[in-house]
Parts: sequence; structure tokens; C-alpha cells
Amino acid sequence: MTRPEAEPGAAATAIAADPSASLRLDKWLWFARFFKTRNLAAAQIAGGHVRVNGTRAAKPAHAVRAGDTLTFAQGRAIRVVRIVALPARRGPAPAARACYVDLSPPPPASAAELGRPQPVSGRVDRKERRAARLSRHGPLD
Repeated sequence: MTRPEAEPGAAATAIAADPSASLRLDKWLWFARFFKTRNLAAAQIAGGHVRVNGTRAAKPAHAVRAGDTLTFAQGRAIRVVRIVALPARRGPAPAARACYVDLSPPPPASAAELGRPQPVSGRVDRKERRAARLSRHGPLD
């Protein structure tokens, strides 16, 4: 039995185009490379840390479709993504990024943008330490 000739790499970019198609939530999170393993994705879902269209997903087998919005924590950031496509397999990162639109809020401001003192390089003397301490806490009354 021979296989039909296909374009090289076609399997890597195969995406379900059927609008009624669905995929398990844990599989989609793993396919889209938000979690390193499917077990990690399933643990987040079972722990109640993933929302689908604003409601908590109770089971890793929750079905997701194109157009659904997912909200979950990844590290210290809250990720909000809209599913655009359902991948056929866990492919390379660029193919995974094509499966969603990132709607996440911008990251919080860094210490430099908040006006906090910058770390000083080199040796710090007594006057510099005192000035830094007063700038953080204000003068003593």
C-alpha cells in the first residue's frame, strides 16, 4: 500500500478547519506550547486555574473550539488568548503561535519605571546608603 504524495511538512501545519471541530483543553494548551507537558496543563485545569469564556473548566477533557477565549496564569503573568485554530499535532513554536491571538494585558511596570532607586554598581559609602534609605522611607520625625 502506498501513501499519496504530500507536500513536505504538510502534516506539521495541518490545522482543523471545520468550525464544529473541538479538541480537549489540556491537549490544546500543550499543542499551543503554553505548558511543557500535557500533565502540567491537566493539573492547572483540574486545579481550577483555567477559564474558558469566563467560566472555570473543571476537567482537562473540556472541549474547546475556534473562537473560545482562555484565561490562565503562566508564571507570574495572566494570559488571555483567543483560539484561532485547532492544531493536528504539537508542532514547532511558530505553528503553535498561529493557533491563537494573545489578548493578555501588558506586563506590569518594572522597578525603573516606578521610580524606585536603581542598584548602584561598585562600592557604596555611608552617605549614599543613608540617602537611599531616606529616599525610600522619608526623613525621620
